[in-house]
Amino acid sequence: MISNLQAVIWDFGGVLTSSPFEAFTRYEAEKGLPKDFIRGVNAVNGDTNAWAQLERSEVDADGFDVLFREESKARGHEVPGKDILGLLSGDLRGNVIEALKTCKAHVKVGCITNNAPVGKGAGMSSNESKAAKVAEVLSLFDHVIESSKLGIRKPDPRIYALMCEALDVDPARCIYIDDLGINLKPARAMGMHTIKALSADQILSDLHDATGFEW
Repeated sequence: MISNLQAVIWDFGGVLTSSPFEAFTRYEAEKGLPKDFIRGVNAVNGDTNAWAQLERSEVDADGFDVLFREESKARGHEVPGKDILGLLSGDLRGNVIEALKTCKAHVKVGCITNNAPVGKGAGMSSNESKAAKVAEVLSLFDHVIESSKLGIRKPDPRIYALMCEALDVDPARCIYIDDLGINLKPARAMGMHTIKALSADQILSDLHDATGFEW
């Protein structure tokens, strides 16, 4: 358990919502693509590829569509980028959101999300009702950083430093939760306690162990 905890900092997609990777897997099965093909495309040239440019708002949805088609074709299967954009909005995890509310009652809470200027709001949903629910969740945070607005994306160390500055907290007294190991490394290097999100139940268990808070 972390003593003198000051803040719990959250990723959004894959933590407070179900992972888009689940949607990628379903899409790959439907289209006869190799398993993890989409993630493989996104892993090549990770700081300059279509995905990175979209999350920094350097390209729009149409530009992403063209670039992702080219990148996926180079790996053996042409996939429309617009298909991928339609898979990004996961389902909200109610029990994890309740844990967020409990954390907020005790310490500061922040959100760092790599998102894209597509759909409605930070959750990138095309559904107005879902977008409204996402906005409601985001309103719980003391501070939110969106890559698409800032022009910096995880795992750039600056984004974590900016969050700690905004919350006025010591990184060594913070918890950071993300579903991607590559995004946890800079936070851990700053001294944060990190939790890799694999499932809702696992997030709640690990967060309880780190905070002592009851859900």
